[in-house]
Amino acid sequence: VQLQACGGGLVQAGGSLRLSCAADKRTSSTYIMGWFRQAHGKEREFVAAIMWSGGSTNYADSVKGRFTISRDNAKNTVYLQMNSLKPEDTAVYYCVAGETLEVVTTQPRHWGPGTQVTVSS
Repeated sequence: VQLQACGGGLVQAGGSLRLSCAADKRTSSTYIMGWFRQAHGKEREFVAAIMWSGGSTNYADSVKGRFTISRDNAKNTVYLQMNSLKPEDTAVYYCVAGETLEVVTTQPRHWGPGTQVTVSS
């Protein structure tokens, strides 16, 4: 499984960013994919997940209504559109993949390198 996230950066509070995660073809067509994040000094936490078909999504309460996860299986890519960003969204964001929704939302089997998102107040 190969996952590579990009799109992080520095943005002001209220702004938007879109993260992308490029996966190998087998991963994109087989696994449930998602995003975790880890703020400095805190544990990693689930952010969002999407079924392989793209028809079902799952979000952490802290990002519902602000973040949108989507996937383009033709491009083997998962996206995380982040709107109305808050300083507390500052973290390293990781693209993850797993065989079941429970796995992806709790203890993902596969992790990509993280990308830093910093939201200034």
